[in-house]
Amino acid sequence: MVQLRARAAAAMTRRLSGLGLRLEGRQAETLAPSGAEIIEVPMTALDRRRVRRRLTAPGGMELLLAFPTGTYLAPGSVLDSINGITYVVAAAPEDVAAVVPRSMGEAARVAHAIGNLHRDFVEDGEAFLALWDAPIELLLTRLGVPFTRERRPFLGRPAWEHEGE
Repeated sequence: MVQLRARAAAAMTRRLSGLGLRLEGRQAETLAPSGAEIIEVPMTALDRRRVRRRLTAPGGMELLLAFPTGTYLAPGSVLDSINGITYVVAAAPEDVAAVVPRSMGEAARVAHAIGNLHRDFVEDGEAFLALWDAPIELLLTRLGVPFTRERRPFLGRPAWEHEGE
């Protein structure tokens, strides 16, 4: 009985490893088999940098991630194709500060100030986004710029990561 459960669990688990360091160019549309069902696996900015962990995809498939250190899973990256189903990374909604600067000068000042906190400040349509936390809220309040707290996909890097690229 225990062996049957172990085999069933192993059948629902896939180990993913050996992919290149940068996966940004791997898009589902180009690598997914024609006619394959695509399941999006929502991941936050931090999740897309975690390279060794267990992940349960929608539908219950368990994926064991074991990518080389430094791997970045961009939205659209194909994780795996199993039995005609392709698992693709999607940006999950997370708490962000949506800033709508009133001028280019204000946009530059806000971008500079957020950059000094070693945070990403990314464009998203008519607004700029930064991951929400107390220091960001305090900074934006002190600068007097219009902003709102929203739940949106964030395509920048997590707050703790600051590296030259």
